[in-house]
Amino acid sequence: MTSTHAFWLAGRQATGETTFDVESPWDGRLVGQVSVPTDAQVEEAVAAAYAVRDEFAATPAHVRAAALDHVSKRLAERTEEIARLISAENGKPIKWARGEVGRAVSVFRFAAEEARRFNGGEAQRLDTDLGGQGRLALTRRFPKGVVLGIAPFNFPLNLCAHKVAPAIAAGAPIILKPAPATPLSGLVLGELLAETELPAGSWSILTVPNDRMPALVQDERLPVISFTGSDKVGYAIMDSVPRKHCTLELGGNGAAVVLADWASDEDLDWAANRIATFSNYQGGQSCISVQRVIADAAVYDRLLPRIVAAVEAQVTGDPGDDATDVGPLVSEDAAKRVESWVDEAVAAGARLLAGGKRDGASYAPTVLTDVPADVTLACEEVFGPVLTVQKADGEAEAFAAVNNSKFGLQAGVFTHDVQTAFRAHRALEVGGVVIGDVPSYRADQMPYGGAKQSGVGREGVKYAMDDYTYERVLVLTGLAL
Repeated sequence: MTSTHAFWLAGRQATGETTFDVESPWDGRLVGQVSVPTDAQVEEAVAAAYAVRDEFAATPAHVRAAALDHVSKRLAERTEEIARLISAENGKPIKWARGEVGRAVSVFRFAAEEARRFNGGEAQRLDTDLGGQGRLALTRRFPKGVVLGIAPFNFPLNLCAHKVAPAIAAGAPIILKPAPATPLSGLVLGELLAETELPAGSWSILTVPNDRMPALVQDERLPVISFTGSDKVGYAIMDSVPRKHCTLELGGNGAAVVLADWASDEDLDWAANRIATFSNYQGGQSCISVQRVIADAAVYDRLLPRIVAAVEAQVTGDPGDDATDVGPLVSEDAAKRVESWVDEAVAAGARLLAGGKRDGASYAPTVLTDVPADVTLACEEVFGPVLTVQKADGEAEAFAAVNNSKFGLQAGVFTHDVQTAFRAHRALEVGGVVIGDVPSYRADQMPYGGAKQSGVGREGVKYAMDDYTYERVLVLTGLAL
């Protein structure tokens, strides 16, 4: 895995003049070298995508669907190989990496299905008023143009899939930029797309450094930007191109609410284990990992020790080991940032109940209580294996605590009461509410995105396709309706 990896320029492999190294965050070994496109090569990719946009939009649905089905099938065939690559470049435990490949398999399959049924057209009679007699409106969706997809490091395959698959399904050319820390998984998609019959210019995967991205973001030939990453970068992109369509899937500080009716021993064991698992999976590097637990006072004293025990039972270590639950963060700098936030909270009066120790890029699964509201850990997305637990007096106070955040991605509510579930759906200022489980549940076909500073627009294959396209009305006149 130490060969030099080419990027994909308008459907073919290409190399530039320089390379960069991809290193394992677990042990620092060289995973691979990646070629960097020159400015001229980037221009060639953009020009090719722009030139092919009308042809690609008119590509028969069965051609796009067949290509997407092919990628889905090939990902499944190469699951173990690709999972090992994800684990090597990202530090993700192998069992979670296998799950990520499985999700990408589904994303491309969903996209193939949507390509076959998308844009069927909606007919609307216009003779509801005298001036519309004999008229019929037919509404269809058409691509807005070339999509610039910018993917993060934490799901280096599946979040690339969430950019590429909906674009192809909708007939929109795409230029994908994988994260510099984890580009190899995204480049694998190029290998599989190259085996299809899609028009050559309809896709490129460019390993462009972050400092060269402003030029691409500003390019008027790329009217749609789909970005997943931090709120700071996402809103800077949107502010710099106010006339473009931006889909932003940004951060969160996911809350899990445990209400008073979730009170049996079985209930609390389930909640504690789910919370422990999904505050720490992938080193906590998920936008919907559990960062905050808000427990009703009626169950708090019984739940807290269960959470601590379940967190301490998480197996940490080599991400290549099937037994490992929690591997390293993406870099030592990321682990140092998490360490500094926890240290700040403890210095301000928070109680450390588990973890709180760093070893290189690894940070021990951590639980804190009594966290002051004004420390960084309470206000920002930690993006690490750190969990805070607080007490609430009743449902209203618990829901208010969830909403006391600038973020609003997803929330989990442990309750058995269907009326409470609907009240949560109405009251919580988030993009998704999960009942009876943690906020970390995501099905790749459902609408996924946030409120407040967690972003704008939605992913989930069909919903991303809506974002990449616009409605165009055709009015037919003189019909005998």
